[in-house]
Amino acid sequence: MVRLRYPPQADRLKEIVPHLRRLAFIYSTIGDPKGDELSEGNIRTAASRLGFGWQIFRAVIANDYDVIFARVTAEHFDAAYIGADPLTNQNLTHVIQLVLHHKIPAIGEGPGLAKLGLLLGYGQDGSRDIAHGSEYIDKILRGAKPSDFPVEQGTKIDLAINLKTAKALGLAVPPAVLARADEGIE
Repeated sequence: MVRLRYPPQADRLKEIVPHLRRLAFIYSTIGDPKGDELSEGNIRTAASRLGFGWQIFRAVIANDYDVIFARVTAEHFDAAYIGADPLTNQNLTHVIQLVLHHKIPAIGEGPGLAKLGLLLGYGQDGSRDIAHGSEYIDKILRGAKPSDFPVEQGTKIDLAINLKTAKALGLAVPPAVLARADEGIE
């Protein structure tokens, strides 16, 4: 059995958005069912521990994001968690435009999302993974056997905070949260 752990970025979000009572969990149904179950369990655990309610909004096609963000705004959700899944990733520019247009504090997986406009991004830096993967490809092309490589797990998790987005949303980033960030984007 997998032990569910809530995402640490939920703590940071609660510190920056202290009035957080309702979180919209936005992702597509095109993801891995086991991954979806784990993500939902993580959000459930975070909501219980940090004292906020949550609701899932699932996109099936790209146009669903417009409807979802209109609902999230109309139903007065305080923030959104943007899932990392194929459909969302394919429409990421549009999703972030909607987040900014509707002035919704949003978090997502990966520091690059904060660079694109989300309030918080937390996770592994994909560029490091690509660089490391390139090293493996080079070794394979030089004759190394993939089965000889060790199984590795990421060890560096980054937190990026978009201070420009925080200011536009009228949110103050507490110094303690900013001190824990790997990057503050102006």
